[in-house]
Amino acid sequence: MSAWLFDLGNTRLKCAPLDAHGRPGPALALPHREEDVAAALADALPDERIEVAYLASVAHPALRMAVLQALTERCGRISIARTQPSFELDGFGRVRIAYADPRKLGVDRFLALLGAHARGEGAALICGVGTALTIDLLDADGLHHGGLIAPSPTLMREALHGRAPQLPELGGQRMSFASDTEDALASGCDGAALALIERSLTVAKLKLGTVPQLLLHGGGSDALAAALPSPIAAPTLVLEGLAIWAGIETSR
Repeated sequence: MSAWLFDLGNTRLKCAPLDAHGRPGPALALPHREEDVAAALADALPDERIEVAYLASVAHPALRMAVLQALTERCGRISIARTQPSFELDGFGRVRIAYADPRKLGVDRFLALLGAHARGEGAALICGVGTALTIDLLDADGLHHGGLIAPSPTLMREALHGRAPQLPELGGQRMSFASDTEDALASGCDGAALALIERSLTVAKLKLGTVPQLLLHGGGSDALAAALPSPIAAPTLVLEGLAIWAGIETSR
């Protein structure tokens, strides 16, 4: 069966074929706007019709609708992932989320929890760096201890520029103490994100009695990785979780 995975965020649309072993194949990251997402998908996807598309979306409803319309023209069936209070992973036990109302936990964060637990490498602090910076703590038994949401460094820069246009949106190098505005902005915005991640690692160690692995995903994660202790790059973590969810959906 021809199947594809689609992770629609606020900044990018990531997609990958679902391989014969139930895992994501090579992933593509497409910038998107409502008016050109159909063309971007047409360029990226194979010419032959896709039998089923699995979609996870945290984007604005109008953008989600544009993607759904584009996929409807190319796919026989579309299945939309939803956050669930608990989820059984074959061979890895159950993931249980901390939120009392599952609708309030973004599906991307939920799927990242599934992907992290399925790696079978113990407790994890999962950091997504996209439009927002999200941090979630998952113990080795699959229990989600909750998380944090903050602006990403990119969003901080955009917000500052929006309120004070004289502050540049781009440029600068991260350093301890900067001697010009561009470097000060880069250092301050990156530093705020790094400090939150590092503090979360410290609190996680106190809570669990062990240091969790640090998993980084999202388009802005590479810019922070070098300044963090032993990070593990997991760029397809949400797609990995979506593939797990797709496997359960297929077996129903």
